[in-house]
Amino acid sequence: MNRLNKLFESKKDNLLSIYFTAGYPELNTTLDIAESLEKAGVDFLEIGFPYSDPVADGPTIQHSSEKALENGMNLNQLFEELKDLRKRISIPILLMGYVNPMVQYGIERFCKKAAEVGVDGVIVPDLPMYEYEALYSKYFTENGLSNIFLVTPQTSEDRIRKIDGLTNSFIYLLSSSSITGKNLQVSNAIEDYYKRIKSMQLKNPAVIGFGISNNETFTKACEYARGAIVGSAFVKFLETENYLEKIPEFVKAIRL
Repeated sequence: MNRLNKLFESKKDNLLSIYFTAGYPELNTTLDIAESLEKAGVDFLEIGFPYSDPVADGPTIQHSSEKALENGMNLNQLFEELKDLRKRISIPILLMGYVNPMVQYGIERFCKKAAEVGVDGVIVPDLPMYEYEALYSKYFTENGLSNIFLVTPQTSEDRIRKIDGLTNSFIYLLSSSSITGKNLQVSNAIEDYYKRIKSMQLKNPAVIGFGISNNETFTKACEYARGAIVGSAFVKFLETENYLEKIPEFVKAIRL
């Protein structure tokens, strides 16, 4: 049983995940940020690897990707920074990014390297499901990596059940089909969407992302899923002075 499975088995609700972009606001801070977040009580982390055309991301994460690339962040640099990951961090770690840098690096090589440094899973929003199944799933499986699929309000029931069958950890439930950074708005339609997912009784737990920025949105998301993911709000927070010292305050404000 991997770290993600152990987490979801041992903790049944109010799971908090935080996303941040590797190389932002500066290089060689990935493990420092991760360690501070773990100490502050975050349950698992998503570390983004930057890409020059992050189409699903809003202005905040786009800016962080641009700055990280300017700082010299790439997959070689990221894996170098993560080589001591498991000496310092015990919670599950996911890498999140776009498929193009992975293909350039070599997906088999990427999976091997991720497993070698202690990564538990990968989220690739623009990796088509059929490509994953036909070409890449073996590399994930061989290296014990979970591939996390995304579901939106427009995803059909057939596709959701297909995703559930291919998943071995959790399903990333987008709060909307918009870009990251939009505030969570629980309209009647969105509430119906959450209820529809819950009524499907999927074998894998769901975690809600996109638009989670404070205690109110975190608490609301946790009514419908096992937990929620904070992304843009934390990336924006990293612009503050002495951000490492202030991470416990940020996490406390989300959890209250």
